[in-house]
Amino acid sequence: MATSLNVPALLSRLRMRQIVLLLEIEERGTLRAAAARLNMTQSAASKMLQELELAVGQPLFERIGRGLTLTAAGDCVMGYFRGLRGTVSSLARELEELRLGSAGKLFIGSIMAASPGPLTDALLALKKTYPLLAVEISTGTSDLLARQLNEGRLDVVIGRMLSLSNQDYVFRDIDKEALSVIAAVDHPLASLEHVDFAAMQAYPWVLQPQGSPMREVMEQEFRAHGHPLPRGLIESASILTTTNLAVKSDMLGVIPESVASRYAQHGLLAILGYRIQRRLTTYGSIVPRDRPLSAPARHFLELLHRPAGDADE
Repeated sequence: MATSLNVPALLSRLRMRQIVLLLEIEERGTLRAAAARLNMTQSAASKMLQELELAVGQPLFERIGRGLTLTAAGDCVMGYFRGLRGTVSSLARELEELRLGSAGKLFIGSIMAASPGPLTDALLALKKTYPLLAVEISTGTSDLLARQLNEGRLDVVIGRMLSLSNQDYVFRDIDKEALSVIAAVDHPLASLEHVDFAAMQAYPWVLQPQGSPMREVMEQEFRAHGHPLPRGLIESASILTTTNLAVKSDMLGVIPESVASRYAQHGLLAILGYRIQRRLTTYGSIVPRDRPLSAPARHFLELLHRPAGDADE
């Protein structure tokens, strides 16, 4: 089946319906279920899949029982088709905004650490240039935001690359994220200028779920001091939940320093006198390489990365 391919030949052979079929097979696991979802007969779907495999010159699936498993070529093709779905989603959104006669809408995803400073400052400056632009901001962890970016639900992400490929995404760094241990303002450790790690083990903790970058940093911190993770640990990906639990109890929490300092300035919580030795990896702006950005999105990136001294220009 293998044949040499060139771009014009491949473009002339591919059909959008084939792409939709492949995405449905991945989501539903069987050709029968994908065909039913697309209101096709199974034989018609099978023929379309064969035509797609002929177009790319390699088999895309292996049959295992009643299901289908992607081959190496199929996994490669699927990655590009997922990106194409995201691009089309972005196109549909932008066309709808133009149809409604609006100034458009910008969808931004951001980790919490960027919200107090870089994100807020860039947004305020952006609205001076585009006062009628609608902006929707989603906050979450970098892995969640990356999935939304790939699906075309976000235009720009401020986060970490993690498993994303530099081949598919453009990353521009913004800052490294320091972490702070927080507690209630009347916590027994809050009045101490310096707090030993051992002293904090007498209190319960709330940390991010296992596998998150912030949790990995804290697990390293505990290991470096020869302590296991606290028993009875509460896990939450929500910074708001973490701060609420710390403020209303003797629990200790860990949140980005940029966020903790804002709370502390208003007397809402205390930052303990302990410095976490490790920092999270650098975060920055992330955009897909193959997806054109709107003028507001391009300007937002310019504002996000401008030198601090240019903020008022």
